[in-house]
Amino acid sequence: MNTWIRLAVVTTAALGLASTGVASAQDYAPITIGPEKVKQLCEQRVPKVEDRIGRLTTRFTGGPEVVGSTAWLRAKAQQARDKGDTARADRLDGRAERRDGRLAKLGDAQRRVDEFRAAHCGVK
Repeated sequence: MNTWIRLAVVTTAALGLASTGVASAQDYAPITIGPEKVKQLCEQRVPKVEDRIGRLTTRFTGGPEVVGSTAWLRAKAQQARDKGDTARADRLDGRAERRDGRLAKLGDAQRRVDEFRAAHCGVK
């Protein structure tokens, strides 16, 4: 999609929101889910999310031998810098910095999953 199409889509969406008005948070009732859905979330979705968070955290915090880890990206950036490819080294350093930021988000996601599990799944 080119820039003009994106601009048109964003403008149309903004005008649509402005013309319909935005409801305040007070206008909405809290979202509730049934016990069957809670059971399904606790038995199926929560373990999958925890597994994914664990795998990503392990991968990101791995050493230079773990493909995709922050240390691996920094080692590859150093290799590129040694070969004189500073553009590639800068891209790899940027990816490593973004990975560091994602670790904080993964920690926050794990905290939210733990809170949900404690509140709804009966597991502490």
